[in-house]
Amino acid sequence: MWLCGQSDAPSSLCILFMHFVNPTCNENGINNYCLVCYRYSLLVDPQGQANRWIRTMEKIHDLHIIKFSDRNYMKVIESAIELGKPVLLENVGEEFEAPLEPLLKKQIYHQGDKSYISLGETVLEYSDQFRFYLTSKLRNPHFLPEIFNIVTVVNFALTLEGLEDQLLGIVVAKERPDLEDKRQTLIVQSAANKKALKEVEDSILVTLSQTKGNILEDESAIEVLDSSKILAQDITRKESSAKETAVKIEAFRHSYRPIAHHSSVLYYCITDLPNVDPMYQYSLGWFIHLYIISIEGSNKSKQVERRLDFLRDAFTYNLYSNVCRSLFEKHKLLFSFILCTNIMISAGKLDKDEFMFFLTGGVHLQNDIPNPDPSWVAEKTWDEICHLDSLPSFSGFLDNFISSVNLWQQYYDSPDIENAVLPHPWNKCLSAFQELIIVRVFRPDKLIMCITKFIEKEMGPKFVNPPAFDITKSYDDSNCLCPLIFILSPGADPMAALMIFAKKMGYSGNFQYISLGQGQGPIAQALIEQAQREGQWVCLQNCHLAVSWLPTLENIWENMDTINTNINFRLWLTSYPSDKFPSSILQFGVKMTNEPPTGLKQNLLRSYLSDPVQEPEFFYGCQGKERTFTRLLYALCFFHAAVQERRKFGSVGWNIPYGFNESDFHISVKQLQMFVNEQQYVPFEAITYLVGECNYGGRVTDDWDRRALNTILADFINEEVITDDSYAFSTAGKQYGLPTQYEYRHYVQYIKELPTVPTPEVFGLHMNAGITRDLQYTKQFLDSVLFVHGEGIASQGEARKSEASLREMIEDILCRLPVTFDIEMVMEKFPVSYAESMNTVLVQEMERFNELLNTMHSDMKTLLKAIKGLVIMSPALEAISSSLVVGKVPTSWSKVSYPSLKPLASYMTDFLERIKFLEVWAIQGKPHCFWLSGFFFTQAFLTGAMQNYARKYTIPIDHLKFNFKILSVDSVECSPEDGVYVNGLFLDGAQWDRNVSCLCESLPKVLWDVMPVIWIIPTDKSLLKVGSRYVCPLYKTSERHGILSTTGHSTNYVLPILMNTRELPSHWIKRGVALLCQLDD
Repeated sequence: MWLCGQSDAPSSLCILFMHFVNPTCNENGINNYCLVCYRYSLLVDPQGQANRWIRTMEKIHDLHIIKFSDRNYMKVIESAIELGKPVLLENVGEEFEAPLEPLLKKQIYHQGDKSYISLGETVLEYSDQFRFYLTSKLRNPHFLPEIFNIVTVVNFALTLEGLEDQLLGIVVAKERPDLEDKRQTLIVQSAANKKALKEVEDSILVTLSQTKGNILEDESAIEVLDSSKILAQDITRKESSAKETAVKIEAFRHSYRPIAHHSSVLYYCITDLPNVDPMYQYSLGWFIHLYIISIEGSNKSKQVERRLDFLRDAFTYNLYSNVCRSLFEKHKLLFSFILCTNIMISAGKLDKDEFMFFLTGGVHLQNDIPNPDPSWVAEKTWDEICHLDSLPSFSGFLDNFISSVNLWQQYYDSPDIENAVLPHPWNKCLSAFQELIIVRVFRPDKLIMCITKFIEKEMGPKFVNPPAFDITKSYDDSNCLCPLIFILSPGADPMAALMIFAKKMGYSGNFQYISLGQGQGPIAQALIEQAQREGQWVCLQNCHLAVSWLPTLENIWENMDTINTNINFRLWLTSYPSDKFPSSILQFGVKMTNEPPTGLKQNLLRSYLSDPVQEPEFFYGCQGKERTFTRLLYALCFFHAAVQERRKFGSVGWNIPYGFNESDFHISVKQLQMFVNEQQYVPFEAITYLVGECNYGGRVTDDWDRRALNTILADFINEEVITDDSYAFSTAGKQYGLPTQYEYRHYVQYIKELPTVPTPEVFGLHMNAGITRDLQYTKQFLDSVLFVHGEGIASQGEARKSEASLREMIEDILCRLPVTFDIEMVMEKFPVSYAESMNTVLVQEMERFNELLNTMHSDMKTLLKAIKGLVIMSPALEAISSSLVVGKVPTSWSKVSYPSLKPLASYMTDFLERIKFLEVWAIQGKPHCFWLSGFFFTQAFLTGAMQNYARKYTIPIDHLKFNFKILSVDSVECSPEDGVYVNGLFLDGAQWDRNVSCLCESLPKVLWDVMPVIWIIPTDKSLLKVGSRYVCPLYKTSERHGILSTTGHSTNYVLPILMNTRELPSHWIKRGVALLCQLDD
């Protein structure tokens, strides 16, 4: 601190001091440390380096460490001000607490020889020895201008170059500790020599200034000058020798720079993982510790190049395996891909613009080039093909595609797309990643499979086969101060495995656990304190349910040290992902995931190899009714697996992905055994109610999901399961039936013979549901990569020219946006009328669209000003800019918009079509057929149609319901006598046969069907007969679930539509058939 309190540049002693505090500190870090010294500083410190420096430097001065969450933090500051003690305020957010303002502004006044400061109503004597530091862990904070006025904001975030220097110092110190010691010695000598030389220069100046008369006649002055000259020459020789030695050392260090650079790139593969899941946090200290372990454990070689290869392979895989331990299954391939692409980008093997195209499909708003073959080329695919042609490596691709469209169709139809040969000349001129781009454009449903092969080819098969869960390895990596954290997922409960492990390690008698919740915090604290003293294990379950107590837990953990903690103590924590979980515990803890097995076969095996099914007392617990119980038990196990597997298919499987787990299954099978034992005849209705409405149904919050659950359950709990030897749960094959024998081993063997990858039909879904699942997974995968480092790539790659392209995009949007509707003029033409409710609907729709239009106009104009430097680029404007760059709809628009999952280009096209629909209505009058998808608030239009009918025939509106007639045409020339014609709907999960006017199965690869005109007819409830028609829900988007708005309507669900069918309605219920107002693209 005092070394930096000079007005000139940092002295050699300051540099020397900094190297003692942090030997691997680079020049940027030294400058940062010196900046801290001039006034109170706010240190942006996501890696905690500045925090450690302050703690180390001020430890001897009785440093006080506080947080805003501490109740007495102001008392601590007041005491430190008077006593002259240093204070470190940690975890500062983007705003300061008001009581700190006088202190940060240094509103100090003097009375006599003493200084005072007023904090609120308290007047304190201000000690000149008081020092105040503020640190923030935020990685990308947005501070207000007022904060910059009162503190010095210093960015301590680690740069790639800074980390590379640190890692280089570490690897050289491990490889050649003698050279690293010599380097540190040279630094000390160099600083001492510079200091001595400065003293010599000062003594010469003093001598010259004090000498009177002719200096040649002053013998003492001559002696001083001679001795100074000799000393200066000696220092210069030492410096020259030191520089020569330093050059040799630096040459050796430089030979290890490739591994340091490679490893620093890997660090930035994990820094933004919290954008995917808040639990994926890792500290720099953890990373460096793993780096050191890898250096020490890798293969040795005297050849530097071979040694570098060993180090690179060892550390890359160690990082992969350790991070994978804490990732959910769906994110493990994602992390492999992030590793692979980051390494390729740093090595110059991957073009950043191509990578951005791969993630976004290109950002474009309008495409006027006609589609050469709309029969198989979707509009989204065609837009991406046109944009792909702008990349240098794909120049001429558009012309080639148009001239060879038939060859490209053969490629598109190939069943084995990962091995399909591209049409000439692209089969010879593209790299492996560029071929991935082609797959992304034409067959995104197969992209994940191709990514897996790509990673395997680039990095090796071990990077697509993550290590299995190993609690012993996690325990070995921990210590008494390192918590072990289970990240929970639906259906997973690690407590059984943990209790078995505790017994294995001899801690079954010293293992305490408690489930957190209201009022459990003090009990948990007492357990931890006791276990700390006595060396026991403590497990705190469900930490996400005690968010308010988590800061206390963090404080307890931070106060642990080797003095107050027994070496055998272990703190185990379980929690679902939560952004409230303390970052410090996550970063320094050992994180683990242990998800339930995926796949029908694995799920069934788990049920049969776990309690209570594996217990002979339970399995054979229905004497005389073995056939009945064992067959129904197998059916219930199959049902349990099926309802979980349907989650993989997104909204086609369940509108909301429910967390069905083992507890639902256990209570259901125990109730089944009870009913079979206690009743003469199996009470199917009671079992169905308990399982479908209570045990599993108790988790279901959506009425349409409850309908699906009970429909599926009916296939598993019925008389035929017991009586029919050939009964099967699915039409996909006889293997999905039941074994003919009733022994436990026969069921286990039967399960092991099931196909590993069942078709979607096993779960009641159409084969196309597999494509829907794969497309959804691809979208989530690419979005996640974009969250992790896509925007960073954008800011470096596309965003190099981003300002110009962003301005062009904004100007294009502003040019295409129409002016707002003139509400007064429309109200004059369409006044409020008792007989015509549609006038009110039109005006209300225009008002809603005006609000959205005003937001879009305002955002684009303000952002344009910010780019020109006329206004401040606020966090909100940055968010809008980031969304536009990657082709997403800005959040500020979505807040005032109708529901939509479309990307920016499709959203703009859809938005302008909606505006045009209302404009035509306002000019030409009420349309004969309404575009139902074009309404902002669809329920208001339907209420208006119902209201018109009720007023026309003077019937209470609550006595009416809608009936439906689906026509065979796409347009009509006149309005119906009663009700309304609507169009613009899409059928998801089935096809509409216009020849016979009924539902039929979808064609292969055709995921949706355009519906013809539908006549919506208000009908008296007493006269409406559903009959054998399928009650089909209509949703605004494919997400299929929303929330209740203030009007009492869902933000997504619209109404049920009755559709003719030759199949039983249960067939389409299991298929997940629904109508949509709009598609995602």
